[in-house]
Amino acid sequence: MRFHEVIHGIYFDDLDAFQILHNARYVLLFERTIGSFWELLGTRGPLGAMSDPDQHHLVRANHIDYLHPVTGDMGKVRVRVWVEKLGTTSLTFGLRCLPMDQDIDCARGTRVVVKVDPKTRRPEPWSDALRQRLAPYVGAPDA
Repeated sequence: MRFHEVIHGIYFDDLDAFQILHNARYVLLFERTIGSFWELLGTRGPLGAMSDPDQHHLVRANHIDYLHPVTGDMGKVRVRVWVEKLGTTSLTFGLRCLPMDQDIDCARGTRVVVKVDPKTRRPEPWSDALRQRLAPYVGAPDA
């Protein structure tokens, strides 16, 4: 099983008064990594129900465990994303934030999104085409 990983810079305005990455910035790093993942799969761009019905999804939940502080002197971090679970209408992303030089979790989390009809905003099933593109990323990530 594969994962997608992006390197992000940590900047002065990302830090709190203790020179540690502010807790809200992890959500932003996870968001940017998920966006890069969607782009890799070819499902990012102008919204269009006819061109890509799987673009219409809403965030149902975010969960983050903060395990090891990211300090201002780290400069960069790696963020990984994979699919922990692919349901009929929902998708749970697994997320990890790691330092550049070690495989330890600074933060670990999940995001659940639900595919919705663009007009009614009611849940509807993911397409078979997206399921095929996601298949290599579903499950526990390889080390």
